[in-house]
Formats: sequence, C-alpha cells, structure tokens
Amino acid sequence: MAIIISQKTQEKLAQKHHVTAEEVSQCFANRDGKLLVDTREEHASDPATQWFISETDLGRKLKIIFISKGANIYLRSAFVPNEIELGIYKKYGY
Repeated sequence: MAIIISQKTQEKLAQKHHVTAEEVSQCFANRDGKLLVDTREEHASDPATQWFISETDLGRKLKIIFISKGANIYLRSAFVPNEIELGIYKKYGY
C-alpha cells in the first residue's frame, strides 16, 4: 500500500491544517476502527471517498480522508476532527 499525497494536498495540509505526511502514515498504522464512506453528494467520487479518525504516535487525533484505487491510497485531506465528526466516528466507526 502506497499513500499518495499530491503537491496541492501537501501544501494544504502544511499551511491550513498543520499536518505532516508522517502523521498521516502514523494514523494509517495506528487505525483500529472501521473505514466510513462519505455519502454526502458534494463529496461523491468513484471510487467512494472513505475516512477514519486515528491517533498519531504522539496521541494527536486526526480525521484522514482518502480514496483507495488498487494498491494505492490517494489522500484527499487530514485535519483535527471537530466534535460532530468525533461523535459520528464514535457511533459508527467502532
């Protein structure tokens, strides 16, 4: 599995969300909940956009949003989740 992060996404992660590629990799490695599918029409994609919330090695919780194509994972975004997102994941992700 390779995590692909476009230059544009890398810039957004660094400038807007203050998230590193290393933190994203840690969240994938540390994930213990389910993958959820983003069913909102404005975020529709083929294949479907998936997401989960996990912690970095230092305990920082991040929401990881991605598309899986074959053996590759294409990161769409990663950021600190809000209370609503945490609630949804606690209800459906575990």
